[in-house]
Amino acid sequence: MAAHNELGAWGEELAASYLQRKGYEIVERNWKSGHRDIDIIAMDGSVMVFVEVKTRRNRMFVEPEEAIDYMKLRNLRASINHYVKFKHISCDIRLDAITIVGTPENGSPDIDHIVDFPIY
Repeated sequence: MAAHNELGAWGEELAASYLQRKGYEIVERNWKSGHRDIDIIAMDGSVMVFVEVKTRRNRMFVEPEEAIDYMKLRNLRASINHYVKFKHISCDIRLDAITIVGTPENGSPDIDHIVDFPIY
């Protein structure tokens, strides 16, 4: 596995653990919709939450949430729409983002949970 894929997998593990500690129920991870995916799908009470996880080693070039650009949001909207229709979801939904800055080797990472990330 490439180093960036390992970092991403580590970040997604941290994000899932973080959500569980906050009382979220993880429903699915890495759900595929064609070539697109949704990192984490969880329930926050009665709300289904689609979570995009962005992991970076540092903040040298850009904040991690800035990587959730127009194209990424367009793909997320399509994936979420597909999931909702495919699974016949009728509850409220929202998109959250979790950003992680750090590496497994460098101690505790910075974790930021952006609730209700603007999708449009």
